Amino acid sequence: MKLTLTEEQEMLKKTARDFLTDKCPKTFVKQMEESETGYSRELWQEMAELGWIGLAFPEKYGGGDMNFLDLAILLEEMGRACLPGPFFSTVVLGGLPILDVASEEHKQEYLPKLIHAEKIFTLALNEPTPYLIWGQNYDVSSVTVTAIPDEGNYILNGTKPFVPDAHIADYLLCVTRTKPENGITIFMIDAKNTQINYTLLKSIAGDKLCEVVFDQLPVPKANILGRLDQQWSAVQKIIERAAVAKCCEMVGNLQRVLEMTLNYAKERKQFDRPIGSFQIIQHYCADMATDVDSARFSTYQAAWMLSKGLPCTKEVAIAKAWIGEASQRVINLAHQIHGAIGATMEHELHHYTRRVKAGELTFGDANFYREVVAKEMGL
Repeated sequence: MKLTLTEEQEMLKKTARDFLTDKCPKTFVKQMEESETGYSRELWQEMAELGWIGLAFPEKYGGGDMNFLDLAILLEEMGRACLPGPFFSTVVLGGLPILDVASEEHKQEYLPKLIHAEKIFTLALNEPTPYLIWGQNYDVSSVTVTAIPDEGNYILNGTKPFVPDAHIADYLLCVTRTKPENGITIFMIDAKNTQINYTLLKSIAGDKLCEVVFDQLPVPKANILGRLDQQWSAVQKIIERAAVAKCCEMVGNLQRVLEMTLNYAKERKQFDRPIGSFQIIQHYCADMATDVDSARFSTYQAAWMLSKGLPCTKEVAIAKAWIGEASQRVINLAHQIHGAIGATMEHELHHYTRRVKAGELTFGDANFYREVVAKEMGL
């Protein structure tokens, strides 16, 4: 793996940073947090025109024919800007799984709509857990939403908590149990069906998560994505890729936290000198930089391996376990250096604090991935 970006990737990074600096100030982020939809249709369309939504999809569907590593660069810049909206849910949780498992007919039907920002997609994956923590129970036995065959349809019953952007989605990819023993199937569901009940939840990150309830919902057999009863391995791939994508966003979050903390340490004066001239502050900032770069390198290693189609369960787990705890250290030191001003809602630090805290748990926390690493090492 090369540790430098190509000229094309550098251009993508610069374009994304310039665009998001202009279009996504923190006043806009706050406005979207307070709105019911959580995104701007105009900005969504602009991103489609830039080719961002279709970046990692094949050209034959209207995409940019780039890879997951290129998408990782874009996701990092989105994290740096705290970009609100359904990009993650539509592209990472919706489009890429379609590309993985769907028939060519389904790809031709859905991917152009996604790439051209005509439709919003999301994934109904998570299940209720005893502690209501997102990502603590990712194994085949955790899938409890059932799909029972009934005269050419399947009848879905159950609850999916924490489904991102479900209230504005046009399509839901739903992970269901179709056989008692390890029979997992993914269905494409019309999200506008009035028989689906949505409850918008409050979240620490200010993003839009919904509880989705299926009560005797009929779904045509033709809406099965991929093979009946054989999709658990595909779900595992979805989780791995989503975990790395979330790491990319968190790297962007932490990079911006480091930047604003350094600027503050250089400008804030105590005892007639910048606080950055004190050794303890210097060491704090050095520790922050070490954690941010370590998180970036482990994340990009996993992203590169995913883009090459290489087995990387261990590398994904290392990246997510590391950033989950490194982010706590970075945020804690940033707040210590900023002092009281960093705790105010007028300062932008709280946007990153809240998002990073949510990111620690999303798609599995550090303890979950420590177990994965240990298993991969044969323990």
